[in-house]
This record gives sequence, structure tokens and C-alpha cells, in this order.
Amino acid sequence: MLKPVVSKTLTEALLKAELLDEASIAVFATEAQRVNKKLGVYLIEEGVLKAQEILKALSDHLRMEVVNLKAVVVDKAVIERVPVKVASYYQFMPIALEGNKLSVAVFEPLDIHSQDDIRAHLGLDTKFVLAGPWDIEEALKKYYGLASDTIDQILTREPRKRSQYTQEEGATLEDIERSSEDPSVTKLVNQIILEAFQKRATDIHIEPYRSKVRFRYRIDGVLIDANLPVEAKHFLAAILSRIKIMANISITERRKPHDGSAVVRVKDQALDLRVSTIPTLHGESMVIRLLPTTTTLLDLEKLGFNKDNARKFRELIVRPHGVIFVTGPTGSGKTTTLYACLHEINDPNRKIITIEDPIEYEMEGLTQIQVNPAVDFTFASGLRSILRHDPDILMVGEVRDKETADIAIRTALTGHLVFSSLHTNDAASAVTRLVDMGVEPYLVASSVQAFVAQRLVRVLCTQCREINDEPLTEIRQDITQSLGLADPSRVKIYKGRGCDHCNGTGYYGRTAIYEILMVDEAIRSAVLDKARVEDIARIAVKNGMRTLRQDGWMNVTLGVTTPAEVMNVTIKEDPVKH
Repeated sequence: MLKPVVSKTLTEALLKAELLDEASIAVFATEAQRVNKKLGVYLIEEGVLKAQEILKALSDHLRMEVVNLKAVVVDKAVIERVPVKVASYYQFMPIALEGNKLSVAVFEPLDIHSQDDIRAHLGLDTKFVLAGPWDIEEALKKYYGLASDTIDQILTREPRKRSQYTQEEGATLEDIERSSEDPSVTKLVNQIILEAFQKRATDIHIEPYRSKVRFRYRIDGVLIDANLPVEAKHFLAAILSRIKIMANISITERRKPHDGSAVVRVKDQALDLRVSTIPTLHGESMVIRLLPTTTTLLDLEKLGFNKDNARKFRELIVRPHGVIFVTGPTGSGKTTTLYACLHEINDPNRKIITIEDPIEYEMEGLTQIQVNPAVDFTFASGLRSILRHDPDILMVGEVRDKETADIAIRTALTGHLVFSSLHTNDAASAVTRLVDMGVEPYLVASSVQAFVAQRLVRVLCTQCREINDEPLTEIRQDITQSLGLADPSRVKIYKGRGCDHCNGTGYYGRTAIYEILMVDEAIRSAVLDKARVEDIARIAVKNGMRTLRQDGWMNVTLGVTTPAEVMNVTIKEDPVKH
């Protein structure tokens, strides 16, 4: 990267546009050089000026065109003609090639020496246009691949190490340790993690195959390609070893699964990395879960509760005793909901203790405990000890067996409020799940206050959401019947067109849909009679429970999500339930 120098052209443009005076520019220029950044980028990052203000000032001063790189489609021939090391070194994005003239987008105009160097490197005349710095950065990633400059630097500097980095050729322990501490490999791993964080990924998947390695991010519950160059396959062993060392995992044993964790700092925020490896046919596969060590917990409405469900839930969480179970499959947001509950009732007058595996959120005012099966510290043994610490409220991460369920339920019967989770498909199934574990029906009926089932659905991007004009006759009829509406033709359904804000997916973020089964007298009687799941669900619906699919359809009509998302996580309702 070029050593940051203060661009005289930029200074003149800022003065001419009266955006800054000479004294301010001098101060900012000194500070920008101190932190090794270009003046224009520094001014944007510090919030002094917006990128568009600087671009307009430069455009007016130099009579240069400003382009929107997000709307530009760059031909593959252009990318092949301009090496990534040249584009990344001089921080420009090639966008068009006509004859011998190359059009490139820059943020700050290059000095005459840099322009001459580019012409000498490429053998082309250059035409410069202006674009935002982050637009250029994203375009380089899009067309050349994530971390392509870093990979190119490693291969250029030490091409003979290419084979040493290839896992299939069996790198020795000495080579792995040396390559893992290589600053370039460290930088490559950091870029992969940083990109995942910036794209709101919850997981990074690294998957080896016979002749390639696939890097994917899970964003809003869906896996997307991380767009690394194909040359990344040469560094699989080095990348995995670097991450293992970070997570305190043995790099000598690759024949069995491993788990570890690490804490890294990204953009002034600490991230907890949960690393898991498993041996596959062509090497180790790795998944890295990204968890913020501190997070802003949302209120119930922002999680996805409608007004009626939020009211019911708030009535539940202020009760003095009983058990509230949140149910759903892995990754359905149960822990987030539980912590939102604890956040609402957390105050200095209560002793709140959680026991989890693992602890996913840190919250001030809570005593948080992590189970450790390696030393026989399980949910059940932990719960026995917790009761000696005089808690008012308990949160048990998950009820997995009869012993844990019995202790949690008996704890509720002795005057404690207990929150926990179960893996079931819907709220009614949680009743039979407990009974199948061996919990006596009378204990379930007398202690449980409610079963709350939830699923996550993707939220339509607000930047490109639009009315879906397709007939969708069957779906409209389903929505009308399920919600008790009068006219299917008046049901509004939306879709996401796809834009830069949502990476072309049409979705941005996720929300939860819920069903709350309140354990009232009718449900208690059904539990004691060991009623079937269908009968319990029918009673709950008759008494006012809105099902998962009904809640999902309500979100569809409000333009929050799409029918496809709802149908993907819920089942069609049996008409007899109405």
C-alpha cells in the first residue's frame, strides 16, 4: 500500500468548495498521517465529511466524472488485463477497456508519478473517474475475490511454499507451525473473519473437497459463498492451523473432531469465536461461530412478538414461580428470546442465575455459569448447587434429560421462576416431550406456565421491498382461511427485488414468529389425561392461541417477510384445528 501523503489536489478541492479551512485541513492531515490513512478516508471515518461531499468537491475542481460502482458491470477481460497487485497497491478499480485506454475509478486522484507507474506496469493509457473508497474496496472483493491481494503477495513472495500449504500433500508439523505464524497467513485469516463480521455472518464454513476449498458465510440463516480466489485452496492447512492456534486446539491431531474458542477484536468490538473441526474425506472441515461478547438485547416487540403475544409474555415473566419453556430447533433464536426476558426483569432486587452450554451472551447483573462435562459438571449437578445460592430466577440453557427436567420443575414448585428451552417442533409437542423423558404428567401440569414455540424467518429488505403482483391464488386462500379474512384478493403479499443493501437477496436480517401455549385449566386436564399432541393443540387454538403459521401469515400481510419463508419453517394447518 502507498504511504499516505496529503494530496494537494484534495486540499485545493476542499478549500475551493469551502468544506474546510486551511487550519482544519492541516490538523486533520497530521492526524491522518499519524494513523497511516489517507486524508479523504480519515475525514469520512471520523464523520467530518461525507464521501459524496468530497467526491463532489473533487469533481467540480477537476471536472472529473463521478461513477456509482454498484451500478457498473465490469467485463471479465478487464479484470484479466489488470493484475490484482496493481489495482490494490494503487487503490483503484478498473472498470472498462476500450482499445488501449483503461478507465479506472479512484477516490483521491493519483499523483503524476503513480499515473506513470500504472501506465508502465500495464502498457495502457488511463482515464480516471471518481468513486467512493468503500465502493472501490467492495468492487475489488467482488471481481478479484476476498483477500486476493494478500494471496497474491504470499504467492509472489514465496511461490515455492505453494505445495507446503496444500493439506493433501501432508505438511509436516514444523511447516504448519511456521506457516501459521506467517504474518501473511495471519492477515488472510483476519480478512476472512473481518469480512464475515461486516456482512453480519453468524458462521464461517471452511469445507475441503478433492480439488478445491469452499469458504461460505451463513447470513440471515442462509449460506452464501465468501468469494475467495481459487488459489485459497493452497493455504487450507495454514488457515486451519492459524485458527486452531487462536482457539487453543491441537494442530497435531487431525483424525478426530475438536472444539475450541477464541476472543478477537473487530472494529472496536470483541467477538467470541466458537471453533469446531471434523475430519472429512479430503481433510478437516471447520465451522467458526461468531458471537459478540456483549450485545444490545432487543425488547420483545423487536424480536417479533406482536402486541397480543408481547402482552401475554410479559404477564408470564413477572409471575413469582413456574416454568416457561421456549421450544424450537437448533438455531431458532431460543436463547435470544430467553435473554430478552431476563433483560426485562433484571433488577438489583432479584438474584438471577443462568446455567448454559455455552454462555452466548454476557449480561450485567446475572450470575452466569457454563457447564463442563469434562469434570462432570452438568446441567443437573449445576442446578443442585445453584439452589444453595438463593436464586429468585433461574435460566437453564436446555432441558436434555429427565434428571434436569425434574430438578427444574421441582425448583419451580418451591417458589422459583425458571426459564428453559426444549427441542420440539411446536408448543404442544413440548408437553409430550417432557412426559416421554419420564417427567410425571402431574408435575408438568402443576409447574409449567407456558410453552412458547418459535422459528426465525428472513425479513424483507426495506430498500427494495415491493408488492408481489403474481396471482399466488393458493397461498392467498391459505392466508385468508388461516387468519379468518374475508377476501383473498385483498391480501397483500410483498417480495424483495434484490439490491446492493441486501447483496441481491431481497432480505436483510431475521425476525421470529411465535406461538404461545398458555397452560390453563383445560390444558392441565389434557396433560393429566395424557392427551395426544393434536388434542392439546386443538384445545389451545380454541382458547385463543395463534399458531406459528398464523403468526407467519400475519407477518406476510404486514410486508415483514414472504410466504416462502413462512412455509419453509411451518407446516400447513389441519382444518380441524379451527
